[in-house]
Amino acid sequence: MARTPRNFRLLEELEKGEKGIGDGSCSYGLEDGEDILMNNWTGTIIGPGHTVHENRIYSLKITCGNNYPDSPPEVKFLSRVNLPFVDQINGNVRANELLVLARWDRSKSIETVLVEIRKEMASFNNRKLPQPAENTQFGD
Repeated sequence: MARTPRNFRLLEELEKGEKGIGDGSCSYGLEDGEDILMNNWTGTIIGPGHTVHENRIYSLKITCGNNYPDSPPEVKFLSRVNLPFVDQINGNVRANELLVLARWDRSKSIETVLVEIRKEMASFNNRKLPQPAENTQFGD
């Protein structure tokens, strides 16, 4: 089976991201439309209902390196959030602690990562974790 080249794959993801995901609770796109290498992306997650995240909007930075999609993207929360797999100093998502990144394969995508993070927010262990003040950013 032929492997889709990196740039074609990222173009497909860009097109899908611009259309929105499902119910609109996650979205993503290029940080800079002039980024011809399509390395730097932004993502948004709207916190799941009936959790401490409800009605919160989380901003993320996603970096697709030269080996993407064979290697997972690097993901960083810009918005402060308290989750076990997020470094509380810099907002980096620790890939080895988030299953979707730890068990990465090329069938997964930026969308998969955002949807899985949102599912983790709603999980039994994370749904009631105390959260930082709303609208605060890592580095503030």
